Amino acid sequence: MTFSFTDIVAWQKGYQFVLMTYRITQKFPDFEKYGLSSQFQRAAVSIVANIAEGYKKLSKADKLRFMNIAQGSIEECRCYVMLSKDLGYITEEEYQELSFNIEGTSFYLNAYCKAIKDNKAIQDQ
Repeated sequence: MTFSFTDIVAWQKGYQFVLMTYRITQKFPDFEKYGLSSQFQRAAVSIVANIAEGYKKLSKADKLRFMNIAQGSIEECRCYVMLSKDLGYITEEEYQELSFNIEGTSFYLNAYCKAIKDNKAIQDQ
């Protein structure tokens, strides 16, 4: 049973991804401060913010809409991870770490969405 959005494993994984994203983008070139760094950070935060917002929605459709927005932000972050690697802003190790973390977030978010669809996402509201 969940009592808060912070109990959702997808949110927990996503939150770790956000922290990792901020840590890594701090090392990007200064000229990317308002470019790739900012976009990457915003997309990462959007994942957890939409999971949190959707958590308290009363209808299944509303919950799934916010979870779908989070899924879109995950895909946006996948693009930024690849771009960061190809531009030489992150190491292979950082690329692997970010990729692994975003995959875990995606996996758990997809599972949470399935539970919502199947009426198996139990929470106290």
